[in-house]
Amino acid sequence: MSNDPKPPPSGLRRNLTSYGDPGFSLFLRKAFIKAAGFSDDALDRPIIGITNTFSDFNPCHGNVPRLIEAVKRGVMLAGGLPMEFPTISIHESFASPTSMFLRNLMAMDTEEMIRAQPMDAVVLIGGCDKTVPAQLMAAVSADVPAIQLITGPMLVGYHKGEMLGACTDCRRLWGHHRAGAMDQDEVEVVSGRLAPTQGTCMVMGTASTMGCLVEALGIALPGTGSIPATHADRIRAAEASGRQAVSLAKSGTRPSEVLTEAAFRNAMVVLQAIGGSTNGLVHLAAIARRRGIKIDLEEFDQIGRQVPVLVDLKPSGTQYMEHFHWAGGVPRLMQELRNHLALDAVTVTGETIGAIADTAEDVPGQTTIRSRDNPLKATGAMAVLRGNLAPLGAVIKHSAASRELLQHTGRAVVFESVEDLVTRIDDPDLDVTADDILVLRNAGPKGAPGMPEAGYLPIPKKLAQAGVKDMVRMSDARMSGTAFGTIVLHIAPESATGGPLGLVRNGDQIRLDVPERRLELLVDEDELERRAKEWQPPAHLTEEHRGYRGLYLKSVLQADEGCDFDFS
Repeated sequence: MSNDPKPPPSGLRRNLTSYGDPGFSLFLRKAFIKAAGFSDDALDRPIIGITNTFSDFNPCHGNVPRLIEAVKRGVMLAGGLPMEFPTISIHESFASPTSMFLRNLMAMDTEEMIRAQPMDAVVLIGGCDKTVPAQLMAAVSADVPAIQLITGPMLVGYHKGEMLGACTDCRRLWGHHRAGAMDQDEVEVVSGRLAPTQGTCMVMGTASTMGCLVEALGIALPGTGSIPATHADRIRAAEASGRQAVSLAKSGTRPSEVLTEAAFRNAMVVLQAIGGSTNGLVHLAAIARRRGIKIDLEEFDQIGRQVPVLVDLKPSGTQYMEHFHWAGGVPRLMQELRNHLALDAVTVTGETIGAIADTAEDVPGQTTIRSRDNPLKATGAMAVLRGNLAPLGAVIKHSAASRELLQHTGRAVVFESVEDLVTRIDDPDLDVTADDILVLRNAGPKGAPGMPEAGYLPIPKKLAQAGVKDMVRMSDARMSGTAFGTIVLHIAPESATGGPLGLVRNGDQIRLDVPERRLELLVDEDELERRAKEWQPPAHLTEEHRGYRGLYLKSVLQADEGCDFDFS
C-alpha cells in the first residue's frame, strides 16, 4: 500500500457544502449547476474563479465585463472551466467615509468567497486604489492559486493644449480655482477632461503604484500592470491571465510560494524607484502581514537611500502611465534596477524576476524610464521619519516635495479633525503664515475613522491667493499618491489612540529634518507628560458601535502594520 497522501479535492469536489454526507453534497451541487446548462465534460475540468468587481459606482472598473469575457476565453482555450462571481467593488471617490475604511471588508468578502466556492485557481480583477490590496490580502489568506489582472490606467485628456490627467492635475487645477485663478465655468469644463476614459488614474497614484507592484511581486503577468484600460493589449492580457490561471491550477502554485520575503523586497525597491504612492507602503505592510512577513520600515528607508527615482511620472515628474507603458513598463524598469533586486524571485509564470528583466523591451529614445546614471531623483520616493512625534514612524514622499522645505522649523497651526479643517482653513482671520506647519489630527485609522486622504491639507485660501504653492503639512491621515507637497503622513501611533500628535498645541515649534529622518515636537518632556494626563480620546471611540463599523474601530491596526485587523 502507498503511504503517499491523497491529493486535495479539486473541481466540483472542492469545498463541499456540509450536509453530513459528502456524496450527497456533490450530487446536489451537480444537480443545481446543471440547471445552468453545463455538461459533464465542462464540469470535469479545473474550475477557475473570476472576481467580478464591476459596479456602476466604479468607473475605474468600467472595462471589467470585457476583461471577464477575455479571461473566460483564455481559461477555456487552456482547458479550464471559468466561473465568475461577484465581490465588493470599491471606488476611491464613491466610498464613504473612505475607501480605506472598506478595504478590509472587501478583503474579507473576497477571501471568504474564494474559500467557500469550488475553484482550483482564481483571477483577481482589480484596479481602483484599495481593490488590488484587498484582493491580494484575500489571496494570501485563502492561499488558493491566484493571479492578479489589473484593469489599467485611463488615457490622458487635454485642456487648452495642455496634457492633463487624473488626479495630480485635478489637485493642481483645483488649487488654481481656490486661489481665484480659474473661474467656476472653466473648472466645470476641466472636470470633463481630466478623466476622459474608463480606467484608473494615469499618474503614479495608488492605483498605478499597485499596478507596478503586482509585477514586482510576481503575482501578475509581466508587462500587464501598466497597459491602458482602453487598449486591445489589455484584453489580450486578460486572455493570457486566464490561460495562466489554468496552469496555476494544474501546478498548484499558491500565493504563499510567490509572495516571499524576496518578492516583498523587490516590491519595496520598485516602490521607491517609481515615485510611488505612500499608500503603497501601507498596503504592502498589510499584504505581507497576511503572509507572516513584517515590512521593516528601516529597511524600506535604507532602500530609498540607495535606489533613485527612475520613472518620470507625475507627481514626481511630468509624464503619464501610457508613456511609462510604451517605454517598456515594469520589466524595463527592473532591468535598470537589477543590481538592487532579488533576481531569483519566482513569479506566477515560473520565470524569475531576473529572466523577465533580461528580456525587457528596449525602446530607443524613450525618456520616461531613466537610466541609473541619469535619475529623475538621486534617492527614492519616500523617507521614513522618527522622533518624539512619531515613535512608530511617519512617511514623507520627498520626491514630490519642495526641496527648500525638507529642513524646516515652524509654528504649529492645529486642526482637531477633518471637520475642523474644513470649517477653519479658509477663514480670513486664521492665524497662519507660509512659514507655519499645518497639523491635522484625529484623522488616522480609528480617529477619522478610515484614515482619509485628508493629509493633503489645502493651502489656506488667503495664502494661496498670495501665491503660496506649498508649506509643511503633517497628520496621521493618508494622502493620495497623486498629490504634490511637503507633507508628512501616517504619523503613528495616531492621535486618537494617545499618540504624541494629540499633544501638539497651537504655537508649538516643530522641526522637520528629512535628511536626518527626524520629526520632533520642540516641547520639553515635563510639559508633554502634563498634557498626556489631560488628554481625552475622541467621543466616537468611547461609544458602542454595531456591525462593521464596530468591528473596524475595535480591531484596526496602525499604519506601520498596514491598517489590517488585529485578528487576521
